[in-house]
Amino acid sequence: MKLFFATLLLCTLRLSSSFLEPAMAKSGFCTKKCANRCSKAAVQDRCKKYCGICCEECKCVPSGTYGNKHECPCYRDKKNNKGKPKCP
Repeated sequence: MKLFFATLLLCTLRLSSSFLEPAMAKSGFCTKKCANRCSKAAVQDRCKKYCGICCEECKCVPSGTYGNKHECPCYRDKKNNKGKPKCP
């Protein structure tokens, strides 16, 4: 009986943690990371829009205002419909 409850608890914790990660990305995480990433962009509203989309999908944003995309392969590999990088 103890094994059953331990297994049930473990499964519940696992499921709840999978719901927490996307919620964190939608909170201030992406907003703050993208504000920093786009701080030197010429067109900040467009930069923040696409950065936010990429952040929500990839759950990460490279550090700095330019480059460092190796830190987040998902962010780096997203392409627009013309085959150019989608994420700033």
